[in-house]
Parts: sequence; structure tokens; C-alpha cells
Amino acid sequence: MNLDLARWQFAIVTVYHFLFVPLTIGLSVLVAGMQTAWVRTGNDRYLAMTKFWGKLFLINFAMGVVTGIVQEFQFGMNWSDYSRFVGDIFGAPLAIEGLLAFFLESTFLGLWIFGWDRLPKRLHLACIWLASIGTVLSAYFILAANSWMQHPVGSIVNDERGRAELVDFGAVLTNSTAVGAFLHTITACFVTAGVFVMAISAWHLAREQHVEVMRTSIRLALVTVLVGSAGVVVTGDLQARLMTEQQPMKMAAAEALYDTVAPASFSLITIGSLDGSEEIWSLRIPRVLSYMATGSFDGQVEGINDLQRDAEQTYGPGDYRPNIPVTFWTFRLMIGFGLLAGLISVVGLWLTRRRARAPVPRWFFGVSVVALVLPFAANSAGWIFTEMGRQPWVVFGTMLTADGVSPSVGAGSVLLSLIVFTLLYGVLAVIDGVLMVRYAKAGPPPTAVPDRNHDPDDPGATDTTDEPRPLAVAY
Repeated sequence: MNLDLARWQFAIVTVYHFLFVPLTIGLSVLVAGMQTAWVRTGNDRYLAMTKFWGKLFLINFAMGVVTGIVQEFQFGMNWSDYSRFVGDIFGAPLAIEGLLAFFLESTFLGLWIFGWDRLPKRLHLACIWLASIGTVLSAYFILAANSWMQHPVGSIVNDERGRAELVDFGAVLTNSTAVGAFLHTITACFVTAGVFVMAISAWHLAREQHVEVMRTSIRLALVTVLVGSAGVVVTGDLQARLMTEQQPMKMAAAEALYDTVAPASFSLITIGSLDGSEEIWSLRIPRVLSYMATGSFDGQVEGINDLQRDAEQTYGPGDYRPNIPVTFWTFRLMIGFGLLAGLISVVGLWLTRRRARAPVPRWFFGVSVVALVLPFAANSAGWIFTEMGRQPWVVFGTMLTADGVSPSVGAGSVLLSLIVFTLLYGVLAVIDGVLMVRYAKAGPPPTAVPDRNHDPDDPGATDTTDEPRPLAVAY
């Protein structure tokens, strides 16, 4: 009971937090790019884009920080034995993330927020780029820690002390799993930010509001989604090979493949028993699973039964299979939602091309708005698949999840905190939704049209226009 409640709490908090992280990372780069375009060209359209999308970025960033703080406390509260075991490994990357990456992003983001009318234009631009770099670095150090759980490297297990000890920090940071996960996550972040910008731009364009700003925004968003989707496909292919090599049970569970087979097909949809052990009907693509797992259309993919037998011989009696229905469907939802977002970007780029003879149909704007859910659903499904597919291990091949839970924390305490966090996050979701919708509907702020005879770098020049006001959020 205690274990199940602790896992539910960690899952709810983590999935909720991860709704904000990809958007923060992707949107920070897009906003930095928009401001760069304004600094280089002086076009006020890019200034309006920077301020509008920057305000939405700040709301999302603040919510991500608030929800992320709880993550740190969960390790000590509900997973004390796990924390003792991995503390020597996790201490370094998480400390660097907090002292370097988060300090970098928070400090320079503050300078960017309050430096609009105080810092030189190019120095102010450097602030948002440094904040963006900080978000990316933060993601890498966190993924390096998580990837060690998926593929422990650079460490030894001290049986006397009952913990893992760090022997090669470089191996932890250059873990092939960390590199693959980082590339896959970052490209997914661009898809998320691109779809976010696309959906809100489409909403305004459908109402013929802020047309110049939103037309440029939606073109940027569509290109971002297309490039990001291509990156997700390439890095996902790399991830599948690494997963097959390091965690073959996860790949077998993703297909509910019980018997070793070569070549192996990939099922788009299957009707049968819940755990996939008995199949009534399925729609399959021949040889695709073999290619995903091995890089060869004739490759052999090990089945769950053989892998379970091997695990029992290596680790002793036990059930080493993850939750098959969860891994099977989250794997498909992750792929399906991601590909659908990429397809919409292709259609959108064709419809919004310069030489298009007809105006963009209204149905596309409606599809774009609805598509807002796609990247968030894909990210959540992918995260659930990654973590659930590793079960029953909390550190693969080294520590079982059941061995990591806090022995001194009762089920009542975990249940109480689970209810409190769930209700609190529900309230935060409402607040975030209200703020996002309010400022998204408001559109970009009016920007002053600069005097063409005014040199902004000449301190003796005069300008009768208003200075750009700093970003602010009021509610």
C-alpha cells in the first residue's frame, strides 16, 4: 500500500511538472530568436512578438519552478532508502544543475525582465540567450541523473554501506543514455513550443486580429514544428536502439512481444487480452519493430518470456516484467501524437506559402488550435513509458523500486500528502490556465513606432515615442 501510494504521488507530481518543462525550454529559444530578429532588423513586428510570447513564457516558467520544487522533497520523504542508495551519484549533477544552470537561467531572466529600458539593446539580448542556455543545461544535468537510473555507469555498489558510489563523473555525464535522452527531449521541446505558438497564432488569425504579428509567428512555429518533428524521429530511432541494447524488456513490453521472433512486425493497434498475451486481431507493419530495435529489417527481437527467464537466472526469482498495457499504449500514443503534430506542420506550411492562390482555410486554424494538446500528450506518454518500462527497477539491474521506498513513513502520511499535492496542483492548473488564456487572448502589446531620424545609440538624439516598457504580469 505504501509503495503504491508513493509511486502514484511521484507520478502525478512528475507528469504535472513535465507539462511546463518542454514549453519553457523551447519557448525560451524562440523568444530569444524573435528578439535577435528585432535587434538585427529594427522591425517592430519582432518586438511585438518578443513581448507577447515572452510574457507567456514567463508565466509558464514561474509555474514550472513552483511545481519542480516538490520534486526535491519527494526523494527524502517517500524514497529515503532510494536517496541513500543513489545520493553519491545524484549529488553531483543535481548540485551543478542548481548552482550553475538554474542560477544562470534565473539570474539572466531577471535581468531580461527588468532590463528593457535599462540595459543596452545587445546586452539585454544576451540576457535572454544566457537564460535560454541555462534552461538547456538544466535539462541536461537532470537527464544525466535520470539516465543513470536507466543505465548505471561510472559507479560501483558498495555492499557494506548499501549504496552506489561514484567513481567516474565523466562517465555519468557522457552516458550514452543521457546523450540520447537529451537530444530526444530537446527536439520534443521545440515541437511543444512550436505547436504552442502555432495554436495561439491560429486563434488570432481566425479572428483577423494582430494579423502581421501572428502571420509571422505561425510561419516560424510551423517551421519549428517540422524541424523538431524530424529531430524527434531521428533521435527516437537512436533511443530505440539504445533501449533494446540496455533494457530489452522495455522494448519487448512496448510491443507486448512474448516470444522471440525475427523479423518482428510493429502493431499499430491490437485487439486481444489486456496484457497482450492473446491476440485476436491486429493491424501490423511488417519488419518495422526489427528495424526500430536493431537497425535491420531482419533483426531478431527478444520476447518477454525469454527475457523473464534470463532475469530470474541473473537476479533470482521474481517478476521482472513491467506493466504491459501501460508500456504498450504509451509507446504508441507518444509516437502517434508526435507524428500527427509533424503532419499538421507540413500541411500548414503548404497552406501558408507565399504563392498560395487561396487564403488559408478556416478549418486549418481550428485544427491548429485543437493540436495544442498533441505535444503535451506525447511528452507525458513518453515520460510514463520511459519510467514505467523500467519497472520493477528504480535503478535498472541494481535496485528494485520496492526497496527504495521510505520504511518509516506510513501509508496514511503518504495518502495525506498525495491528496494535498493533487488538490494544490489542481488549483495551480486553474491559475495557470486563467493567466495563459487571458494573456493569449489579449494579443501582443502595441509597440511604439520609432522615429526614423532618431539614432537609439546617440545619447544626444531626441525621440518623441514611448520607450518599450518592461515585461510585467499582473493579476
